Amino acid sequence: MKLILGSGSPRRKEILAQVGIIPAEIRAPNVDETPLKKELPLQYCRRIVEKKIQALELADDEIAICADTTVSLGRRILGKPIDREEANSFLNLLSGRRHKVITCVAVKKQNKIKTKEVVSQVKMKVLDFQEKEIYLDSGDWEGKAGGYGIQGPASAFIPWIAGSYTGIVGLPLIETIGLLSSFGYPVFGKNNG
Repeated sequence: MKLILGSGSPRRKEILAQVGIIPAEIRAPNVDETPLKKELPLQYCRRIVEKKIQALELADDEIAICADTTVSLGRRILGKPIDREEANSFLNLLSGRRHKVITCVAVKKQNKIKTKEVVSQVKMKVLDFQEKEIYLDSGDWEGKAGGYGIQGPASAFIPWIAGSYTGIVGLPLIETIGLLSSFGYPVFGKNNG
């Protein structure tokens, strides 16, 4: 069975590699990730991952994984910032507060799709002006929901989490392995990919 990773995220590929899963191919679907009016964060994340997985055309011997991660502060969705100014406003909102990181993962084989979502809590310390400027200058915020990545320099901003670390990074490993196994994919066998 050929594994297709429906994501261009190097972080998702790295998380899979931690357990020896190497995708045979990467096919990142191009979908509109604009939130709908009054859409709640969990609904949004589910909708986007379903759009991504449905956009993938698969051969009979292929199985695909897609995921979507969003950061929420209450009912507010903090997606990928469009520029430095928006990244700064996200950091200002998150500074000194707890927020949720939601990752939905979907696995598809032929026409069957299974999904799981993982919601984790994250606390960000109070950030001072200099810390924010250094972080923003690093560019690490680019392409990351909420304007930060817990696995990079922003890890110094996170004193506490409750939930799935790999889910916060962008692919909840335990849930992903469970979904792959439920389709008969040999997660811990040889010949991954």
